[in-house]
Amino acid sequence: MAAIPGSTPVTSKGNASHFAFAAMTTLFFIWGFITALNDILIPHLKASFSLNYTQAMLVQFCFFGAYFVVSPFAGKLLEKIGYLRGIITGLCTIAAGCAMFYPAAELGIYAIFLLGLFVLAAGVATLQVSANPYVAILGPEKTAASRLNLAQAINSLGHTVGPLFGAALIFSSVAETEVDAKSVQLPYLLLAGVMLITAFTFKFLKLPEITHEETNTVNTKQSVWQHKGLVLGALAIFLYVGAEVSIGSFLVNYFADPRIAGLSQQDASTMVSYYWGGAMVGRFVGAALTRYIKPAYVLAGNAVMAILLLITTTQTTGAVAMWSVIAVGFFNSIMFPTIFSLAIRGLGELTSRGSGLLCQAIVGGAILPMIQGVVADISTVQLSYFVPVLAYVYIGWYALNSSRFARQEQGDNK
Repeated sequence: MAAIPGSTPVTSKGNASHFAFAAMTTLFFIWGFITALNDILIPHLKASFSLNYTQAMLVQFCFFGAYFVVSPFAGKLLEKIGYLRGIITGLCTIAAGCAMFYPAAELGIYAIFLLGLFVLAAGVATLQVSANPYVAILGPEKTAASRLNLAQAINSLGHTVGPLFGAALIFSSVAETEVDAKSVQLPYLLLAGVMLITAFTFKFLKLPEITHEETNTVNTKQSVWQHKGLVLGALAIFLYVGAEVSIGSFLVNYFADPRIAGLSQQDASTMVSYYWGGAMVGRFVGAALTRYIKPAYVLAGNAVMAILLLITTTQTTGAVAMWSVIAVGFFNSIMFPTIFSLAIRGLGELTSRGSGLLCQAIVGGAILPMIQGVVADISTVQLSYFVPVLAYVYIGWYALNSSRFARQEQGDNK
């Protein structure tokens, strides 16, 4: 049993905590894998249903829109059933969403694909609300950012493998001139089966429970909206996820542009793995760096680099444009876990609700790709990459001011 007085973790057995952390990393891999598949699904469905960029971005709108709808309910659900049962519920919901792709492809109806994505994402949102705070409070608060960065590195491994899986089983199953929505049936049925097996396995795992003891640190009758650091952190999550998803969503079409790389869709899908692979490498590096350098400083530096790389890709062509946008993945790496850990620190018994708000903010992945899609339709995909630049400007500002928000929280709680 792991008891958490306020936000200070106490674990009865170190081995139990290590085993619990290892088990959680499998969940981080799963939702990274599934989320990255959207980058392959978008150009495939765009071609299958003859969609414009704005219509194609409804994939991300429905997927990340589910976070906004489901996350607050998931946070309250966890308070009643606990983290472990929440994880099992999330996995079964993902399986249901994946299974819906089969009838969607048989009937050839885009709207059913979007509904399946919404259900699938509802399960992923439940997993995130469960697993992120679980990992954050499974050890000392001062190393929470490092733990989350390490777990997110495994998440990035899933992101890296996902596009390769999609390229192999979706684009290679049909000729590029004969795009067929039915090619997604087998991959997503396989995923549904894996989710059910994983849920069954977690049912029998003995993981330490996370509980909270009464403290005077946080008034549990307060609304999470009263915590400025959390609310501004939620906006940072909104913009970060929106930026990361927007960049990845357009890469296949961007790399197919003759002015950039002129790749086939299958080859371009494989190149998307480099974007997410950079994030994986960056998270392993970040897990080490944030033990010695204040996470907020690392976050600010990465935001500046992302801005410079995106400006470079909009102003160049060929290999420079291609590799500069791919390199943004490396600097995205530590953003989510670092923002998350900065935003929930000191929340105590409000941690699960705060996690719900932060996961609700992942709806940014629904909004920014739509905005970038509109810009791409009225200009070019290349110029549309100015949209995420604005998001990184705010993230840099949040990073540099996060310590001030924390001091204000401490003053308010005295």
